[in-house]
Amino acid sequence: MAKAAAKKKPVAKKKTAKKKSGAKYYFTVKDSMKVVQDRSGPKANKRVKFLVDSLVKHIHAFVKEARPAKDEWMYGINYLTRTGHLSTEWRQEFILLSDVLGVSMLVETPNHGKMSGETELTVLGPFHIAHAPQYQNGANICLDGKGKSVYVHGEGTNRKSKTIAGAKLDVWQANEDGFYDVQQKGIQPDMNLRGVFTSDDKRRYSFRSAYPRHCPIPCDGSVGGMLKALDRNSNRPAHLHFMVSASDYEKLVTHIFTSDCQ
Repeated sequence: MAKAAAKKKPVAKKKTAKKKSGAKYYFTVKDSMKVVQDRSGPKANKRVKFLVDSLVKHIHAFVKEARPAKDEWMYGINYLTRTGHLSTEWRQEFILLSDVLGVSMLVETPNHGKMSGETELTVLGPFHIAHAPQYQNGANICLDGKGKSVYVHGEGTNRKSKTIAGAKLDVWQANEDGFYDVQQKGIQPDMNLRGVFTSDDKRRYSFRSAYPRHCPIPCDGSVGGMLKALDRNSNRPAHLHFMVSASDYEKLVTHIFTSDCQ
């Protein structure tokens, strides 16, 4: 009698993981941006994701276009590290970097794109200090006694020429030698050539200062090294900084240039 054929045991089939629609699991030069962007989870902050995705998009595009060598990329990382180390309570090298690359102004301009007759805005710059001393109108903010004396006065008005009561003016500038007080700690008096004024009951402001001179941006740090490599002039024409604020009005950062600076 023939033996019954042995029954074959069923072989379990391996289940293959299904790829999510549109997901990228392998990093390639072509798909690099999408791979990184797809890493975000479902609970990601929408605004943060948008900003980071946009940053990734443009950084990856830069690398693909510029094709930096590994030592060049490490130089860039170390450059930003040095920029951060140079930034202190009295010096902001990252703001300076943002300014000279035109990024600060590019951020400001679209956010104030609907202006129609108002004073032109500008960037805050790296030398503004919060909590400058408050003075009565007519006070002298030149504490080192250098430079030709100048009297600054005016009134704040809106675009309809209506004067604004209680407007606060935060002012700062470089001294006769072309340096801000924060650049010369221990040489200039602290808070030299800076102060806060409030328009009086006649809605006018006034103060005495030193006649502005042209001044170089700091060239002893990472930004200065870049300007030298690019053969860029580091001097800025003579100017006074103003930050003006008033109740129910948008804050304005601007500056006034002298007409005789070459």
